[in-house]
Amino acid sequence: MRLLSALTALFFALALPAQAQQTQWDNVERVVAIGDLEGNYDKFADMLRQAGLIDAQGNWSGGATHLVQLGDIPDRGPNTRMIFDHLIRLEPQAQRAGGRVHALIGNHEAMNVEGDLRYVHPGEYAAFVDRRSVHRRNQFYRQTQAHLRRNPPAGGVPRFDAAFRAQWEAEHPLGYVEHRAAWAPNGQYGRWITSHDAVIRINDTLFLHAGLGPAFATAPRDAMNEAIRAGLRGRPSAAYPDIVTHQEGPLWYRGLATSSEDTERANLEAVLARHGVRRIVIGHSKVTSTVLPRFDGRVIITDIAVPRGHTDPHAFLIIENGTPITVHRGQRVPITAANQEQTCAYLAQIAALDGDTGPVARRAQQCGQPATAEPALTD
Repeated sequence: MRLLSALTALFFALALPAQAQQTQWDNVERVVAIGDLEGNYDKFADMLRQAGLIDAQGNWSGGATHLVQLGDIPDRGPNTRMIFDHLIRLEPQAQRAGGRVHALIGNHEAMNVEGDLRYVHPGEYAAFVDRRSVHRRNQFYRQTQAHLRRNPPAGGVPRFDAAFRAQWEAEHPLGYVEHRAAWAPNGQYGRWITSHDAVIRINDTLFLHAGLGPAFATAPRDAMNEAIRAGLRGRPSAAYPDIVTHQEGPLWYRGLATSSEDTERANLEAVLARHGVRRIVIGHSKVTSTVLPRFDGRVIITDIAVPRGHTDPHAFLIIENGTPITVHRGQRVPITAANQEQTCAYLAQIAALDGDTGPVARRAQQCGQPATAEPALTD
C-alpha cells in the first residue's frame, strides 16, 4: 500500500509553506475546541457559526479566539476535503485578527498519510474526480502492472484479464489516484497536515487528540510533535521512533477516556504535572453524546457518540476566561464538575436538552454510582 501510494504521489506535489512551530500560548481569553468531525462538513460549519467564528460568507469573525480542532477530520464521511479547505482558508484570517486556528493531528490523519484506507468513505475519492481522472487511473494501472511484473507476489504474476481489471478498479475508484497524491507527505493535504502539531498548550489546558499513556507521560511536547511530523514524513525520530502508532502515544491512547479513574489517576497526575496544566482536552473516544468531563473536570472529552435514532447535538467546548462551557444543541451549559455532585448536575442539564432521553439521560440517571471503566465506541 505504501509503495502504491508513493507511485500516485508522482502526479501531484502541491506544496504549502511550512509554519513556524509554537506549542504554547498564554493569556488567551477564549478557546473553542471541536472534536472528531469524520468528514461531516455541515456539522463543522454549524459549530463554527454557533461559536461566532465565521460570518455568512464563511470568513473568520472570531477575533482573538483560538479554534482547536482535535484531529480525526477524515474517514467515515464524504467531505473531508471541504473541511480542510475551509481550515486552510481560516488560518491566515484568524492570525491577522489576533486569533489562531490549530488543526491538530489525529490518528486518522496519520492513517491516511501512511496509506491505511480502511475507513475512507467513497465520497472522499469522488471529491477529487475531474476530467483527467480516467487518464490518471489508467496510467496508475499500467504502473501497477509493471510493478507486479518486477516484483511478483508469492503466487506469481497475476493474470491481467478483465476480472483482474474489474477487481482492481473496484479497489481504486476514480479519484483514488488524486486522493493518494494529495495525502502524500509532499502532497496538498499531506504537507499541510505534517506542518501541524499533535499536542499544544493554551493557558492552563493541554489539547491533543487521544491522550498520553505512561510511556509518554513525561515526554516533552516539542519532542513529541517533531517526532510525529518526522514519522509521517518517513523519517522516524531516534527518540520516539514508533510514536505515530504507539498505543500510549498522543494519537491513540484511550486510558484518559475509558480506564477507571482510580486506575488512571497516577498517569493523569504525571501528565498534568509535566505540562504544568490543570486540565486535558481530548477527542478520539466516543463515550457519550455530549462533551464529557472526567476526573472532576481535569479531563474533558469532546468526541461525540450519536446512537442510531438520535440526532447529533453538535456539541463542542468553549473555554472563556478559564471557564469551560459546553454548547449542546445551541445551548450553553457551564461545566461545573469539581466533584461528583457537580458532574451529575451538569449531566442532568444536558439530559434535559435531549428531552431526558438518550445516552446522556441514562448516564445522568446512573450518576453517583461507583465509577467503572468507560465503554469505548469507535475511534
